[in-house]
Amino acid sequence: MTETAAEPSGSWFNRTVIGAGLTSFLADVGYEMATAILPGFLLLIGLSPADAGRVLGVIEGTADLLSNAVKLTVGWYSDRIGKRKAFVVGGYALTGSAFALCALAVSWPLVLVAKSLAWIGKGLRGPLRNAILADSVSPENHGKAFGFHRAGDTLGAILGPLIGAALIAWLPSEWFDTEPGPYRFVFLVTLIPGLGAALAFALLVREQRFTPKPGLRLGASLKALPSAFRRWLGPVFVFGVGDFSHALLVLAATLLLTPVYGAQHAAAVAVSLYALKNAAGALAAFPAGALGDKWGHLPVLLAGYAIGVLTMVGFGTLFVTETRSVAWLAVLFALGGVYIAVEEALEPAIAADLVPDKSVRGTAMGLLASVNGIGDFVASVGVGSLFALGPEIGFATAASLMLAGTVWLATFGKSGAEAAGTT
Repeated sequence: MTETAAEPSGSWFNRTVIGAGLTSFLADVGYEMATAILPGFLLLIGLSPADAGRVLGVIEGTADLLSNAVKLTVGWYSDRIGKRKAFVVGGYALTGSAFALCALAVSWPLVLVAKSLAWIGKGLRGPLRNAILADSVSPENHGKAFGFHRAGDTLGAILGPLIGAALIAWLPSEWFDTEPGPYRFVFLVTLIPGLGAALAFALLVREQRFTPKPGLRLGASLKALPSAFRRWLGPVFVFGVGDFSHALLVLAATLLLTPVYGAQHAAAVAVSLYALKNAAGALAAFPAGALGDKWGHLPVLLAGYAIGVLTMVGFGTLFVTETRSVAWLAVLFALGGVYIAVEEALEPAIAADLVPDKSVRGTAMGLLASVNGIGDFVASVGVGSLFALGPEIGFATAASLMLAGTVWLATFGKSGAEAAGTT
């Protein structure tokens, strides 16, 4: 559990990078399996489409808020005690087991509890895993390391929804007393890859040694972070306020296609589109990180943000024009996967570039995760509520906020750009 290595490996493709990638693959198989079927499950336990949008927004937003409450504190505390790995293993174990509670749900509040526990686990593990990963490679390889990790993450996110959709479609109906029965079974299946992820991280990943700071206070730790890093968090936050949970994209596709295909077939198509989004993200993740190492992390992140804006504009246009095209949805879901892959590969790489001091890197990754978490909460609750007024209103709002964040990032100062790996 506490195995350490003295220095970063000369090669970026080391045991820790491989172990983190495998761990994220298994974790995403589990919780993306659950995430993909969640909108359909909410409809089957009695929610109307309009209520499902609001409830899904509340579930996603509340889970993000609780996760956010953990991220900054655990990042700072790990810097204080000089240990990170145990928190990461515990976080993966909590996330891996929490979704099984949905198997017992007859109304949405228990789903809220399950998702909240799962995301508290994400809060425990995410920032510290990123700090361990950044410490394991040299700065010029941060993009490749995080890109590889993101690729493993997204490969799991492809397989998870496909397994969930296949089980729901193929399980004999006579095995279950109620219509949501197959969904409950899938929630139980998520235990297998979820707990496997915790085991993989415990066995494979090595934590770098760094000097603990037992007297470090949270305020002092935050003040020790470079000003360029703190300024960079501004556009990251504004973009994040528009970047809502992509579970709402599944709901949007279901609502758009239901008049043509019927509710059940539309939901199946939407889950398949979600898997396509994840496939596009898996293909884009490592190239995005490698391009960031070559061309500069900041310009590549800016391009990813711009793709995110185009994605939201495209979804809004489909609703305004009532274009019920699976082909156009496929294009937009794929673009959604690409921009998320760029965002998740390059943001932690830039954070590591801007904060070279490893002794406060846990705090930095925690603060980045907290900023993203607050943005996710506002985005998911806000856009989920706007869906009740019309999905096109939600997408227009998201696109506007993401555009504002993109423009702000483009004006990031020269000194900050150099620190963020721009050549």
